[in-house]
Amino acid sequence: MANIIYNIAALIALLALFIVFIRMIKGPTIADRAVALDGMTIITISLIVFFAYFLNRIIYLDVAIVYGLVSFIGVIAIARYLERGL
Repeated sequence: MANIIYNIAALIALLALFIVFIRMIKGPTIADRAVALDGMTIITISLIVFFAYFLNRIIYLDVAIVYGLVSFIGVIAIARYLERGL
């Protein structure tokens, strides 16, 4: 029963990733695309954590943490660029 719920959650996350990807492609402004990119990284981090649990690999959690930190720094750089330039 729990595996079915995990699979449904993974499918919902993949659907959300696809929807956010479409928003990133169609986004009318650069800010919309930046927010969509941040949403994609958050969903991807949750999928990495899901795979870490599903495959019983703790090392993937380290990958998710590093990816989250790099994503945060990237979003801050994009925000600074949009606000006043680097």
